[in-house]
Amino acid sequence: MRIADKNFGVRPVTDEPGVLNGQPVAPPAPVSDGPLLDAYSDAVVNAADAVSPSVVKIDVYKTGGRRNGRESAGSGSGFIITPDGFALTNSHVVHGADRIEVTLADGRRPDAQVIGSDPDTDLAVIRIYAPNLKPVRLGDSNQLRVGQLAIAIGNPYGFQYTVTAGVVSALGRSFRSSSGRLMDNIVQTDAALNPGNSGGPLVNSRGEVIGVNTAVILPAQGLCFAIAINTAKYIAGWLIKDGIIRRSYLGLGGQTTKIHRRLVRYHNLPVETGLLVIHVEPGSPASRADLREGDLIVAYNGQPVAGVDDLHKLLTGEQVGVRSPIEALRGTDKLQLEVVPEESALKSN
Repeated sequence: MRIADKNFGVRPVTDEPGVLNGQPVAPPAPVSDGPLLDAYSDAVVNAADAVSPSVVKIDVYKTGGRRNGRESAGSGSGFIITPDGFALTNSHVVHGADRIEVTLADGRRPDAQVIGSDPDTDLAVIRIYAPNLKPVRLGDSNQLRVGQLAIAIGNPYGFQYTVTAGVVSALGRSFRSSSGRLMDNIVQTDAALNPGNSGGPLVNSRGEVIGVNTAVILPAQGLCFAIAINTAKYIAGWLIKDGIIRRSYLGLGGQTTKIHRRLVRYHNLPVETGLLVIHVEPGSPASRADLREGDLIVAYNGQPVAGVDDLHKLLTGEQVGVRSPIEALRGTDKLQLEVVPEESALKSN
């Protein structure tokens, strides 16, 4: 039967479902979920697939933690960074542990030990003794931009390999570690973190680790923080080599900040970013050198300083007690100062 359509001419109709012009019509093929994944979902899935095999659950045991002398236990997360079993986690996860147990993504529970811990940056390295380990790919936290995708993987409340996603909410945050040191260049994210996520990776859309999840502000929602991976790379290298971090102390806190192009050209600076001083401790070497809040450090001991990580790398143990020149911008003026770093394991750089 045909019915005239005043707008489109003659069109076929049928009174029965699955029949057209008296002929049976095959039902539509089932639609796969794959093509329906949008770019966001696809990025989260791919990043989780790439990194999850490298994430480990860490159970910590301390004797004498209770009055009756029995073992007390806690747990956290970590991730493998080398094929021979070195892994990163938070210092507060393993600090003071008498014994740790590690569970891999495939269910194995190999022997493991703490190699070194640095409470000042809340970072630690453990060694896992097992074959066929898959390390993560480490990204570059200097390339992060506010608003980009951020994916957290860890073991909150013991629920292994939990994935949450959000964005990079802010860069250059600062807050104090458990040792009292002001940690700089912290990445803020709204990817949900809970107890047990500590030490796990924060990942970008390419499956590269951009931070080490470390803290959450309660009862606020969406205020979570991670240690920038460039800081973690530097600290991990020293912990693997020496097991400890011996560092100089200036007594200032700061964040990486862009320098106006006119100032870069006028002073012929070798860098386009510097370290903005946001806090100077009274009586510290920085205070005695006349560094002030608002100064922008661009060089230390003849080496350019493009940000927090550069200054941390230059403030080694060998610099303790050594008078060193430091260049800083104050307004539009370039200052030549001198500072004598001290050594203190529990003070801020």
